Amino acid sequence: MDWLSYFFQINWLAVLLAFIASMAIGFVWYLPAVLGKRWMEAVGKTEDDLRKSEGGAGIWVPMMAAAAVTAVLLAVLISKLGLDTALAGGWFAFVLAVVFRVGGHLIHNGFAGRPAAVTLIDSGHDVLAVTAAGVIIGAMS
Repeated sequence: MDWLSYFFQINWLAVLLAFIASMAIGFVWYLPAVLGKRWMEAVGKTEDDLRKSEGGAGIWVPMMAAAAVTAVLLAVLISKLGLDTALAGGWFAFVLAVVFRVGGHLIHNGFAGRPAAVTLIDSGHDVLAVTAAGVIIGAMS
C-alpha cells in the first residue's frame, strides 16, 4: 500500500479548489436553464417535486463527501504517477471519469431502464467535473 504514503504529500489547496470546482460545475450543470429542466423531465420530476422532497442534509452530505473523496483520491494518484501539469492531470482524470463514472451510469441506468437522457446528462457532468478537478490538481502539483 505504498500509494497511501502519497496521501501526506498532496497539495491540499489543490484538493480544496478541485472540490469547489466540482461543486460549482454541478450547480451550474443542473440549473433549470442549463440541463436541469431536461434532467428533471428525464427522471420524471418537477422543480416542485424536488423542493418538497425530504432528506435535507441527507441528500447533500453524501454527494459532497463523494466529491471530496474523488478530489483526494485524484490528488493521491496524480502525485503517485508524477503528473505535474494541467494537461496530464486533466487527461488522466478524463480517462478515469469515462471508464468508472460513465461506465457506472451505463450499467446502473441501463439495468434500471432509465432514459438515455439521464445517463448522458449525469455522465457529461461527471466527466466535466472530474476532468476539471484533475486539471486543477495537475496544475498545482
